[in-house]
Amino acid sequence: MKSDGSNNKKRSFWLDQIERSVNLRWIINWFGLSTGFLYGELDDRLDLRSALQKILKKPVPKHVNFWFCFGGFTFLLFLTNIITGILLLMYYRPTIDQAYDSIVHITNNVPFGWLVRGFHHWAANIMVITVLVHMIRIYFHGAYKHPRDMNWVIGITLLLLIMAFGFTGYLLPWNQVSFWATTIGAEIPSTFPVLGKYFTYLLKGGDSVGQLALTRFFAFHVVILPWITVGLLAMHFLMVRRLGISGPL
Repeated sequence: MKSDGSNNKKRSFWLDQIERSVNLRWIINWFGLSTGFLYGELDDRLDLRSALQKILKKPVPKHVNFWFCFGGFTFLLFLTNIITGILLLMYYRPTIDQAYDSIVHITNNVPFGWLVRGFHHWAANIMVITVLVHMIRIYFHGAYKHPRDMNWVIGITLLLLIMAFGFTGYLLPWNQVSFWATTIGAEIPSTFPVLGKYFTYLLKGGDSVGQLALTRFFAFHVVILPWITVGLLAMHFLMVRRLGISGPL
């Protein structure tokens, strides 16, 4: 009897895995067909292929090598975080009663939820490394000087925004580590003179980290910071396009 029960469990496990794989394959096929059909119809009317070639087809200077690619790596990781963040939003609940349970549900019960959450987590961590390498390369090549000085300032602002993404996202799982880390982090601005204590109160929404703090961190993480980042990235790319990397493209 024990052997039959074990076999049934194994059979159920593999059937569940096959079912999930079929669902994933169906989603990928549906996405490929729908985007292909949509692109074909739009290209027929708007000639997107010629427009994209005109925008993207530019000669690359001979001195550009692997170390010039970390800006692109950072942007790719940012897109990864946007996509995985949207997927996580479908199951995450930003309340102190349900936030932790929803994270556990995503990790253990949602198909490939652990994978999506892992991509979101590691892409955010690796993005800090790639943007630092990108900025170190710019500094040692002197690409921050005039006329690209304003773009350097935008890059520093984007680095600060990435740090803000990490700080606001750390509270969202609502576990012991994130709660106490945010409590300590939110107290740091209170050491600044005059306005420090008001900024701390603005972050926490009260005397301690609670529902209002979670709501504010969630709003900053998924709405306010992404839109500011997208706007600054657009300016960053336009200036790179206009001024070049370290010489005119």
